[in-house]
Amino acid sequence: MSSVIKKYQHILAQAFAINEINENPSILPNITLGLHILNSYYVTRMTYKAMLSLLSTPQKFVPNFKCDVQKNLIAVIGGLFSETSANMATILSIYKTPQLSFGSFSSMHGEQMVLSSLYQMVPNETYQYRGVIRLLLHFAWTWIGLVAVDDDNGDRFLQTMLPMLSQNGICYAFTLRTPKRTYVNEATEVLLKTIQKYPVFFKSKANVYFVYGEYGMLNLRLMLLLASLLSLPRVSKVWILTSHWDFELGSFESLTEIEIFHGALSFTVHSNQPPGFQRFLQEIRPFWAKADGFIQNFWEQAFNCQLKMPSEQEKSNKICTGEEKLESLPGVLFEMSMTGHSYNVYNAAYAVAHALHAMHKFRSKSKTLGEGQRLGLLNIQPWQIHRCLKSILFNNSAGDTLCFDENRVLISDFDVTNFITFPNGSFIRVNVGRMSPHAPAGKELSINDDQVVWHRTFNQVLPLSVCNAPCRPGFSKKKKEGEPFCCYDCVPCPEGMISEQKDMDACIKCLQDHYPNKHQNQCIIRDINYLSYKEPLGIILALLAISLSFLTALVFSIFVKHQDTPLVKANNRSLTYILLISLLLCFLCSLLFIGQPGKVTCLLRQTTFGIVFSLALSCLLAKTIIVVLAFMATKPGSGMMKWVGERVTNSILFSCSFIQSGICALWLCTTPPFPDMDMHSLHGEIILKCNEGSSAMFYLVLGYMGFLAIVSFTMAFLARKLPDSFNEAKCITFSMLVFCSVWVSFFPTYLSTKGKSMVAVEIFSILASGAGLLGCIFFPKCFIIVLRPEMNNREQLRKKK
Repeated sequence: MSSVIKKYQHILAQAFAINEINENPSILPNITLGLHILNSYYVTRMTYKAMLSLLSTPQKFVPNFKCDVQKNLIAVIGGLFSETSANMATILSIYKTPQLSFGSFSSMHGEQMVLSSLYQMVPNETYQYRGVIRLLLHFAWTWIGLVAVDDDNGDRFLQTMLPMLSQNGICYAFTLRTPKRTYVNEATEVLLKTIQKYPVFFKSKANVYFVYGEYGMLNLRLMLLLASLLSLPRVSKVWILTSHWDFELGSFESLTEIEIFHGALSFTVHSNQPPGFQRFLQEIRPFWAKADGFIQNFWEQAFNCQLKMPSEQEKSNKICTGEEKLESLPGVLFEMSMTGHSYNVYNAAYAVAHALHAMHKFRSKSKTLGEGQRLGLLNIQPWQIHRCLKSILFNNSAGDTLCFDENRVLISDFDVTNFITFPNGSFIRVNVGRMSPHAPAGKELSINDDQVVWHRTFNQVLPLSVCNAPCRPGFSKKKKEGEPFCCYDCVPCPEGMISEQKDMDACIKCLQDHYPNKHQNQCIIRDINYLSYKEPLGIILALLAISLSFLTALVFSIFVKHQDTPLVKANNRSLTYILLISLLLCFLCSLLFIGQPGKVTCLLRQTTFGIVFSLALSCLLAKTIIVVLAFMATKPGSGMMKWVGERVTNSILFSCSFIQSGICALWLCTTPPFPDMDMHSLHGEIILKCNEGSSAMFYLVLGYMGFLAIVSFTMAFLARKLPDSFNEAKCITFSMLVFCSVWVSFFPTYLSTKGKSMVAVEIFSILASGAGLLGCIFFPKCFIIVLRPEMNNREQLRKKK
């Protein structure tokens, strides 16, 4: 055991446990347990000597020879540090004596055979490492400093911890190795080496330091104290400590230096407070020298006084009254609450007692006693209680259940403790969480964030410990050359990609029906773009198409009603009816372009439009040719009269319409139009459209219509001056001039628009060109038929200009 003041509680915890066991009639009745405490002084030679003395007769150091039946060694509790425990195990494993280690233990010490008698009262160190990883991830700390003792344990710690950090996306800013425990004559050299490393602490951007070490922590505190004396910048960080470490002061340290560790987080073995322990501490007096060889030394160091009368040279020292109160000591010297390590000692004593009790009960049932014979434990050898100790299961007085796993390691949790310090050197431990090594993956750690107190420099705001500020949504990480992966630049996402969270490694594309917002941190669902009957433009165009269709039907009814009048007859009544029906169909086919594109509407849109317009143009071409032929037939001696008739008219209509119908049929059979979506033409919109399938076929249909229009316009233009009172060629010329003007302006406008605007341009061109034909050809005729019926006679039609 250590003579450091703070560790005296371990002795008291064992004494308290032994007293409770001896006073408890339900455990080992009529049997008294005793204890013997030795100090190893952290020195291997002294540890071996202490173990051998336990295996010898008291007062006679003869290893492997023992004749005292009153002091039968059953088990050994210790040591606090891995190196001490391993050295003890080297001796005790030979005799198969159970050894209960109450401090953290590195499983890499020695071979498994050497550790065959070792029972660990602290869960494996690896669980603490996992807990630290979970703690760092919980608070999003990815840039930390590592402090470890410069010995084999520190080497193993770094070899284990560094890969775990990397696998979990955490980097270390530095690794600082503190010198291991040394002797006084080497202290100066150690201090000089240590203080040279101090700038690493206050220059680092990391705000979280993970410290691993046993007695090497003494040198860390020495460095912090010396830095304060040299007026170097203070270190205000979040310290994460393992269960090895405890707040304790040496005689050279100042109470105020503990303030550096204000807000530290520590993983400590789960502990409860056994009832009566504090009352037991309050009753301790320094006059138990016969029962406790350490108490007088402890009392004088703790209260800075002397129990004996001082000599002439020591008169300046005050005399201890013996009535000093342990509760008056600051927590860095002595705590009234049982610490984690003391709780392990307490539980270790009870584990041995319960194992002995189980063996005692087994023997009582299996042996018949003679009269006057008393069964005791004098003839039990240490190796015999292993079977009972391995399978031990009991509840201690604090309410915790204790048992070992198959590796003889206590199944227990870790408490996450937050240290809160005060200016007078006192502190309190506040449990703010629990680390359960055997919990499901990802749920091992639970933390109550609201209870955690941070160092005062953080103003109770969660400290950040990152290499650089996190990348905002809309940016992604770009690795810095030559830097750890936790250090990176932030670059904006490329066009069309987003990052929704902070610190994303790469930007992602939105789904097809979504697009990035302005800041590229969110995908927004695209608006559907098509010319709908529900929007104003669609309604206007639909009403215009219906109105023109109604007007065409009205003109048709006027012509049917006056079909026997000379004006109707003179202009080839059948062609007029076909032309009016084709115009009516032209106006109605524009409705196919309004509404959500479907498979049927896409097949019918352009083909219906092309065929009915070609039919209308064929009618106009036939009308023009008939006018020319009729004029030529009126000349004396002309043989053209035979060409004036329905046969020529029908041939023109059939041939011109058949060619366009053949083009459309070929189009539908090879590459028919189909419903399609355009994701790229308009930002933030999905254009629902009819894909023409073949642009060449679409423009071929339009080209053929243009060809018919040009031929009709040319023929009408040449026949415009024929001597008739009512020359229809003039009307056809004007109508074709309007028609061609509309479609010539259609192409550049159509190609420069997208979405529903493109559809609206085509509908408008259809309606405008159709209205031009209807107005220029039929308005003058309707004017005469309805308003000037006196002009609707044969004489007027034959009258020459």
